[in-house]
Amino acid sequence: MYTYTIKAKFGAISALITFALVGSQNIALAQASATADSKAEPKLAIVLNSGDASVSLIDMPTRKVIKTVPVGKEPHHLMMTPDQKTLLIANAAGNDVVLMNPVSGELTGKIPDIIDPYQIGYSPNHKWFIANGNRLDRVDVYHAQGADLKLAKSIKLGKTPSHVAFTADSKTAFITLQDSNELAAIDLDTQTVTWKMTTGKVPAGVWMTPGDQYLLIGITGEDNVQVIDWKNRKEVKRIYTGKGAHNFRPLGDKKHIFLSNRIASTISLINMQTLEKVGDITGLPAGPDDMEITPDGKTLWVTFRFSKKVGVIDIPSMKLVTVIPVGKSPHGVFFTPRAGWE
Repeated sequence: MYTYTIKAKFGAISALITFALVGSQNIALAQASATADSKAEPKLAIVLNSGDASVSLIDMPTRKVIKTVPVGKEPHHLMMTPDQKTLLIANAAGNDVVLMNPVSGELTGKIPDIIDPYQIGYSPNHKWFIANGNRLDRVDVYHAQGADLKLAKSIKLGKTPSHVAFTADSKTAFITLQDSNELAAIDLDTQTVTWKMTTGKVPAGVWMTPGDQYLLIGITGEDNVQVIDWKNRKEVKRIYTGKGAHNFRPLGDKKHIFLSNRIASTISLINMQTLEKVGDITGLPAGPDDMEITPDGKTLWVTFRFSKKVGVIDIPSMKLVTVIPVGKSPHGVFFTPRAGWE
């Protein structure tokens, strides 16, 4: 048991987005956590500076960095505990997970000896916690009770495990293997690899479409999203987006999802029902990566990995509003409340 120590061509697209926002706002309101008012405006944005071993705390109303906090080596990804009270920051080279108050930005503790946690994730039933060991070519599966973690099994995989997605019943975890060009399926009850299949070059972000129908994979070594029929282990199609297709953030309407294209410096909008790209956000700084959306569904925040900046994008107009200088190689971004992840 682990314990933690306390301390532009968008006339039609804009109309589509506006319509979608109505639905996403209703969904966000209906599914609001008892610990957070979905009508409230988030005040603090938290950005992981993976190249500086720090976190930038941004006052969202003024859009200025108010504090830079050292957290540990190579913080790449983050997520909330199931009770929505604590933010977990995974330090890949630091071999630990730091705990932070997501509202104040105060560091509240640390979970030691989580080895090489590049990407992390809770299964939908909150029973399992996954830590992808990007540099050690392994995936660690933990029994989870909130922030208390007990290692169930360490699984050797192909090269460079990257992102993770789950089936709704929490029986299967899917892992992209960036340098093996593979997708792996892990049975969580037995902690065994049930199958692997070949993907495009450098698969990264992975997302399950509503109803567990398809997996979407950002093919960072190419310019497309690979659509996988995971039940039959076959490719359905490629959705061409832009060079360096990387990571996803759903709009919250169970229909649309954003995809960052790192090399093209664009963000694409994809319809998950028709499996078609319906628009692009262009004119962005280099390296768009991770994204987050305000609870009203109107504003997209995105880290620019190659530019030491965070961008604020108006979703209805699909236009970049402003950029905020942060640390080196900004990766994860978070604030609460936020739009639903659907």
